[in-house]
Amino acid sequence: QVQLVESGGGLVQAGGSLRLSCAASGRLFSGYGMGWFRQAPGKEREFVATISWNGAITYYADSVKGRFTISRDNAKNTMYLQMNSLKPEDTAVYYCNRVRITTPPGSAFGSWGQGTQVTVSS
Repeated sequence: QVQLVESGGGLVQAGGSLRLSCAASGRLFSGYGMGWFRQAPGKEREFVATISWNGAITYYADSVKGRFTISRDNAKNTMYLQMNSLKPEDTAVYYCNRVRITTPPGSAFGSWGQGTQVTVSS
């Protein structure tokens, strides 16, 4: 069983940056593709980015491409999301999870964590 804890969210002005972390406990973190997803108020959870088990392959939603970077450190059982040039429309709760496949929309599986709130003011 893999447990996931997201952190690093906060309030930032438009154009600012944040770095999210996803810490995994349990077995076999390095054996899974991983992804970031987000859910804005009143909207469904959506795909943001995914990364293969070894970090060699990444995918991004068109809305974040060129601004966000997903990465992972298997030695630390941690995945990251560097978010630059943030926009008010990036405001959402951000979640991480394992994915069955890395191609969008990521096919997340397993339990969701609490997420971390990102709020971008204009």
